[in-house]
Amino acid sequence: MLERFWTAAQQGRAIAAGDLDPVDITEAYLEAASQEPEIYARLTPVRARGEAMAARGRARAGLLRGPLDGVPISWKDLFDTAGVATEAGSRLLQGRVPERDAEVLAQATLNGTVCLGKTHMTELAFSGLGLNPMTATPRNAVTGGLAPGGSSSGAAVSVKLGLAAAAVGSDTGGSVRLPAAWNDLVGLKTTHGRVSTKGVVPLCTRFDTVGPLARTVEDCALLLAAIEGGKAPDLRDATLAGTRLLVLEGVPFGDAREAPVTAFEAAVERLAQAGAKIERKALPMVAPAMSLAGLLYAPEAYGLWKTVIEAHPERMWKPILDRFRGGRTVLAADYVAGWAKLDALRAEWAAAVAGYDAVLVPTAPILPPDARRLLVDPDYFSAENLLALRNTRIGNLFGLCVLTLPTGEPMCGISLMAAPFTEERLLRLGQAAEAALA
Repeated sequence: MLERFWTAAQQGRAIAAGDLDPVDITEAYLEAASQEPEIYARLTPVRARGEAMAARGRARAGLLRGPLDGVPISWKDLFDTAGVATEAGSRLLQGRVPERDAEVLAQATLNGTVCLGKTHMTELAFSGLGLNPMTATPRNAVTGGLAPGGSSSGAAVSVKLGLAAAAVGSDTGGSVRLPAAWNDLVGLKTTHGRVSTKGVVPLCTRFDTVGPLARTVEDCALLLAAIEGGKAPDLRDATLAGTRLLVLEGVPFGDAREAPVTAFEAAVERLAQAGAKIERKALPMVAPAMSLAGLLYAPEAYGLWKTVIEAHPERMWKPILDRFRGGRTVLAADYVAGWAKLDALRAEWAAAVAGYDAVLVPTAPILPPDARRLLVDPDYFSAENLLALRNTRIGNLFGLCVLTLPTGEPMCGISLMAAPFTEERLLRLGQAAEAALA
């Protein structure tokens, strides 16, 4: 069924026009997904069929609740699902069955989306590469044998392989954007605090965010509205003419590989040809902010999970266990001082970029690494994971909203970073950029 590869917006319009039956497309997704066991941790066929039948009734009665009513999507396995195991990719949480849906899932359901199931992910969301030998590792949907990107690995792969129209993931240090970029999708990191994380298994509550992965900017805009219960911005007539975009030099290009940089520069040139004014400079507050990451991420993650982890550390893959334990020796005083310093650096960033519509970086400075080598070479895993997350982490540290777009070169993304809580403007900018990059 070719409709499985339509955008979510296309499916929604077809359902509204009576040209696509929500039950038929849901059955097609469930059947296709059942043939790919490494993508979904568990399908929710009973729920999906019930929701699809309800959407069919609303469509026939002309009572659709929104542009994605009846459209099937996947959910990363850290969003609580009533009566269905939510294990966050970890054996530590095996058999954990919540009583109610996460707020974002409940809201999306009210807006008519169909829940297909829960996608595989990195253990407790603490890696950007997407490997999980403790449960399952989805394959890279562009080039098999390479890392899929994480931690929202199954989320991205489910969309790219036509196993969901769109997906909802989480992003603490790049976990929406990396798998989106490495699977040639669009991904939106929302501003921290904008989208509810109630009922979402946490990693670092001061950085955790929820966001969509999809085929297009339009799909991301519609899915964001669906999970928030809001209204998507009008993307019509979006243009790059007169926009000011800053290419952030320095840190994002350190040790970067040739392919992502070449793809990024070609993409920037196309944005310029479409009317954007491009400027380039390094910003002095970036490196000091990056140096705080180890002080802020691991201590909170370990603080949240210490009791659970240390009760059964053998249930974790050692590279992920080591990442958590990296936070156990940080002093509380240093953690508090680190946040005070980051808040000051955020103010400096805001002042420095106030005149720009967005700041541009390669989404990842590397291509996805070899999955087999990552499994057997701990030093390689550590080095590639840190480098993979380096550019995406800038957006988290400075509290920004960020959109990653495919550049047209396989597994190479370009990120547009904008001020906090300006998702609507960013999505309009992204719509224009997407057209220029097509």
